Amino acid sequence: MAGKDKKFLISFGGLAVGLINGMLGAGGGMLAVPLLQRAELSQQEAHASSLAVIFPLSLFSAVLYLSGGRVTLADAAGYLPGGLVGAVAGAFLLRKIPDRWLRRIFALFMIWAGVRLLLP
Repeated sequence: MAGKDKKFLISFGGLAVGLINGMLGAGGGMLAVPLLQRAELSQQEAHASSLAVIFPLSLFSAVLYLSGGRVTLADAAGYLPGGLVGAVAGAFLLRKIPDRWLRRIFALFMIWAGVRLLLP
């Protein structure tokens, strides 16, 4: 990818990921992974980089939601212990899963999420 195209993709992609993440929670990661792959990162690099991008965006969005009174820490407290264990396990597994399988798992998850959103 040419340098100018890559810069545009990164700038526009960052805007889109931030917008989706702010509206849908951490859903921006589903958009970030394909964009990072398009910027010539491997599957594993794209997933890891997506986390590095989504974490500060999610933290910032959470602060805005908390300060705006739209959510309380008590609402999230039950999910945090399992989420932290899952995050550590996922980071460990990411290094072990070949790119081909990681791409398939990600695709299946996106399909599952889309179906769940479409069906009542």
